[in-house]
Amino acid sequence: MARFTFKLPDIGEGISEAEIVAWHVAIGDRVEEDSPIADMMTDKATVEMESPVTGVVVELAGEVGEQVSIGAALVVIETDAVDAADEVVAAPLTSAQAETAEQYEAENPGVELLPETGRGTAGEAGGGGGVPQTTPPVADTASVGMFPQTAPPVEAPLHHPADGPPPRAGEDKAHALASPAVRARARDLGIDLASVKSDSDRVRHADLDAYLRYGSGEGYHPPHASRAREDQPIKVIGMRRRIAENMAASKRAIPHFTYVDEIDVTALEAMRADLNANRGGRPKLTMLPLMIVAICKTIPDFPMLNARYDDEAGVVTRHGAIHLGMAAQTDAGLTVPVIRDAQDRNVWQLATEITRLAEAARAGKLAPNEMGGGTITVTSLGPLGGIATTPVINRPEVAIIGPNKIVERPVFRSDGRGGDEVVRAKLMNLSISCDHRVVDGWDAASFVQGLKKYLETPVLLFAD
Repeated sequence: MARFTFKLPDIGEGISEAEIVAWHVAIGDRVEEDSPIADMMTDKATVEMESPVTGVVVELAGEVGEQVSIGAALVVIETDAVDAADEVVAAPLTSAQAETAEQYEAENPGVELLPETGRGTAGEAGGGGGVPQTTPPVADTASVGMFPQTAPPVEAPLHHPADGPPPRAGEDKAHALASPAVRARARDLGIDLASVKSDSDRVRHADLDAYLRYGSGEGYHPPHASRAREDQPIKVIGMRRRIAENMAASKRAIPHFTYVDEIDVTALEAMRADLNANRGGRPKLTMLPLMIVAICKTIPDFPMLNARYDDEAGVVTRHGAIHLGMAAQTDAGLTVPVIRDAQDRNVWQLATEITRLAEAARAGKLAPNEMGGGTITVTSLGPLGGIATTPVINRPEVAIIGPNKIVERPVFRSDGRGGDEVVRAKLMNLSISCDHRVVDGWDAASFVQGLKKYLETPVLLFAD
């Protein structure tokens, strides 16, 4: 058999490394050509890596959350081809695997520990060296990683030393069938697989989830029941880690201030309802495209808000085009796709682009050029918008706008005869956070007043 080393390709201009955010395979799995093996995240996008060959996975580069350099080995696959000059690039053992390997060696004295092979020295790509790999002895040539050259029958689950010692005769119940990934997760959570119930002959991730929700042998507990839960450590990786790093850098570097004003959107909401009732085949309008039109009409008078601040170079660039970031919530976390040249789009075109970008963000299919280069951002929680928000600036931009929830309240208005009358009005608080190094409080307040004029007199949105 031959060993194929799949090295991480160059997946983006200027990218030197990528983070492992998900493995689609485990050691011992058989993969087909072009089938997914891992999701790798760069600063710009998440890219799915596909296997270039068919074979059995024998080595993985690391755990979820670890970084892999461009050109370093990502996965080693044992193929059916015969090639004596195959390159071998082994991955280092984790501390948990090393500990398990010691236990396995103690309980199986006939197993020989082989030094790591084909791995570069600390100065080479991939790094590491001298970490033992456990390999059952074979009759003729050396094994690849932790598997002998002769594959076990398909119906028998492949065993890996990192999963613990192999089951002994008569211990089937104590060693429930499960994939290496499920075993690793159960071990990390401290769950005995023998106590996990499953509807099939193998314990799966869904069975672990049910075990965590309902416990073992205690029956179902209603959601309102008060009961203690085990602590669950969650590794901060992928999108969540990027968000954490960016937000921390923004708050460390930028002196934020937030200004909030109340806007009467009664007339705007009435106009939006009329437009939707007569939209034909065009997309349904939400508040956001109308808000963006108002922003684009107001910014020319306040160019200091449509800017990016390079604090290392000490340069503020006031942009002529408005590339508007649109904060969108996804299952992986908050992401900010960018509407390019928003000032050149009408309200219907904006609605179409908002829908397209939001769907791409939720599906994880945003292109790299759709995720960066924004000049100002809008973030909204929609009906959950609360009374006011203090949004964090999307660095290196200098301003972020946060419309809040629309509520109906009584207000006083002139009755046209010198008196007042109480009427029902739709009111919305509008928040804006600014970089005080670039934007003064007067500028922020004046900008919001300009927005208020357009939003409270919405016919101006369509006037030249």
